[in-house]
Amino acid sequence: MRAAILRNGQMVVDEVAEPTPGPGQVLLETLACGICGSDLHCARHARSFTEAAKASGMTLFAFDPDQDLVMGHEFSARVLEYGPVIDGSAANPLAPGTAVVAHPMVRDGNRPCSVGYHNRFPGAYAQRVVVDAGGVLAIPDGTDPVHAALTEPLAVGLHAVNASSAVAAGSAIVLGCGPVGLAVIAALRLQGVQRIVAADFSPIRRRFAEVMGAEVVVDPREQPAVDAWRGAGGRGPAVIFEAVGVPGMIANTMRSAPSRSELVVVGLCMEPDVIEPTIAISRQLTVKFVLGWNAEEFAASLDGIASGRIDVAPLVTGRVDVDGAPGAFDTLAQPEQHVKIVVQPNGPAA
Repeated sequence: MRAAILRNGQMVVDEVAEPTPGPGQVLLETLACGICGSDLHCARHARSFTEAAKASGMTLFAFDPDQDLVMGHEFSARVLEYGPVIDGSAANPLAPGTAVVAHPMVRDGNRPCSVGYHNRFPGAYAQRVVVDAGGVLAIPDGTDPVHAALTEPLAVGLHAVNASSAVAAGSAIVLGCGPVGLAVIAALRLQGVQRIVAADFSPIRRRFAEVMGAEVVVDPREQPAVDAWRGAGGRGPAVIFEAVGVPGMIANTMRSAPSRSELVVVGLCMEPDVIEPTIAISRQLTVKFVLGWNAEEFAASLDGIASGRIDVAPLVTGRVDVDGAPGAFDTLAQPEQHVKIVVQPNGPAA
């Protein structure tokens, strides 16, 4: 089958071996797969990416950067066939041809592996992919599979919101309006938070923040986000989501946060960083680090898309086939052009 492959630091298109579903697994035909910011970082810095993953204990992402890697973990697909049923598990629930989304996970014996960040388990930049059958959810009728492919990144945003006090506070500040920040904004609205202040240097990202539901959007060079939040009626401690993920952001956010604020770090910084504990202590800040999602949040994100409560259509700013994937990676290096480019390895869905 054809796939977009990270090979020797370059994205190329080539043939790879067909995957075969093992016990408790299912073979899927990829319909659409979003290009994730983590994939962009991995493509540029594969060795440091996997070294950081190993150092932090995230063995799910510990691949060999000297071998071919087929990424792609935010996807929709069509059921092709199941592997053998494991003793004691339920019968295969979904008929071949069913459109689905899936947890990008597969087990290698007893070891869980992240599909798209494992050399032996290709991700959904390939025409077909194998995942554990227990993490597959049918896409509700009438839902565009391209839109459903955004279930996974939206679940990341929902997990961050659920880990915070934003719903109880009724307001939030989101720093950074890339895909992660936009997912947080969408999740805040899904959870009923109305007063959302978002900040980003990029005009196109600020525009998309408004589309996703931010009440106030600012260029931080012109107005600090905390000042804009106060101007919108924010009082007392703030709930602040740091969705930039570059060195210095956590420290800068601590300096600007009101006393007793809550800082939720959802931006994935893959480099060493420095903070000043005395600032956090003197202001009695709460700092939380979040990662990923759980099964309930994944299902809730799919429901939010299917029901129309989250309109993800504006986020899909480009679609390419598998041959266009390497060029899409280059394009996304310039954030002013796109938010989310979707790869369709088998062409547009019929």
